[in-house]
Amino acid sequence: MTNLATISNHLKREVSNAPLVLFRIAFGVLMTASVIRFMLNGWVEEFYLKPTFHFTYYGFEWVQPLPEWAMYVLFGMMLISSVFIAIGAFYRLSISFFFLSFTYVELIDKTYYLNHYYFVSLMAFILIWLPAAGRFSVDAMRKPNSRINSCRFYEIAIIRLQVGIVYFFAGAAKLNADWLLKAMPLKIWLPANSHLPVIGSLLTKTWVAYFFSWFGALYDLTVPFFLSMKRTRWVAYLSVISFHLLTAFLFPIGVFPYVMILSAIIFFPSELQEKWLQKLENWMSISKTFKSSTAYSNNWKLGVFSAFILLQLAMPWRYLMYPGSLFWHEQGYRFSWRVMLMEKMGQATFVVKDGDQKVIIDNRKHLTPLQEKMMATQPDMILQYAHYLEGVYELQGFKNPQVSTEAYVTLNGRRSKQFIDEQVDLTEIEDSWKHKSWVLSYE
Repeated sequence: MTNLATISNHLKREVSNAPLVLFRIAFGVLMTASVIRFMLNGWVEEFYLKPTFHFTYYGFEWVQPLPEWAMYVLFGMMLISSVFIAIGAFYRLSISFFFLSFTYVELIDKTYYLNHYYFVSLMAFILIWLPAAGRFSVDAMRKPNSRINSCRFYEIAIIRLQVGIVYFFAGAAKLNADWLLKAMPLKIWLPANSHLPVIGSLLTKTWVAYFFSWFGALYDLTVPFFLSMKRTRWVAYLSVISFHLLTAFLFPIGVFPYVMILSAIIFFPSELQEKWLQKLENWMSISKTFKSSTAYSNNWKLGVFSAFILLQLAMPWRYLMYPGSLFWHEQGYRFSWRVMLMEKMGQATFVVKDGDQKVIIDNRKHLTPLQEKMMATQPDMILQYAHYLEGVYELQGFKNPQVSTEAYVTLNGRRSKQFIDEQVDLTEIEDSWKHKSWVLSYE
């Protein structure tokens, strides 16, 4: 009990809220840039308006895109909320709206699932409950009596833990034979950058692929611990910058490297970040008058955060409930911080039968190229597509359409293998968390 009391007191101690304020600003700026980039690239139309069918998440089939005008209004409001988060204007409302709207868009179609989208949703949810706009914000200027300069340590620790979980599980996922013993898929990906100046010729070397594989695993597993220690913090942070800038240079993974670079700043001590924030306040001549007693402890909040972290620690292990190769059947793959671990490609030909009638499906008539590419290697998406085809052909007069697929998949450079039992009528199977026994064995 004494140890628990000591831990509780440590978590509830009062510290400067500068880390939360600086994190809020960085998060808002990055999300503003990300939403602008998304809209300028035309992805609102390409991802959510152009497709006639969307691969929804299990249990969230009701999440569908809004009409065209409403989708653009939504993204416009998401952009405004991002700016408001950065400047701390109507903060609680802005961060809540951003979390709901961003997560809604993310849930429309799992074709576009990315680990950093999931990370953004989690961080936005956490920020709803944190006093991150207590200073250096429009809200603090509007309501001087609400200015605060401190928080409880656990309100900073929750962000550190979430960032640490991302790194640690990304590293743990790399502890597999393909990554460590075969340097796959880096052995495939790195030579594709051989045209780059200076380092291009090196990227074709096998030993370089092995070096990146082993270094990547070691880096992910250890960097949150090195960031947490005073003696190694600056060196670790320089490695964060170098590692993520290099991955951004080599691979098209969007804003994720920059999100992680700025998120790692949360590991610097409150006292140091207080000095940084005071310099900004002095430069902008912002008042430093704060409420005398600022930080207060909510036991319910500490309990909710504890449950949240336990859930995050459990989620990556759910794949253990399923037999077979995770990279093959992908049950428990998403939401587990498995970042850039495999090169998987496939082709799926669908057949719809009804008595003597037989139709071979041209997937291009129903799916976008990206949807078809992602669907062909993911069993739950194959099943969803089969049920969609069932509905399409029922409308065309088929009384009892049966849908099967002949699918072949290649994983990490191996020869392609049949993926799905082509004798199975997929319309007779309902999606669930149960093991998908109709996915053929990888061995």
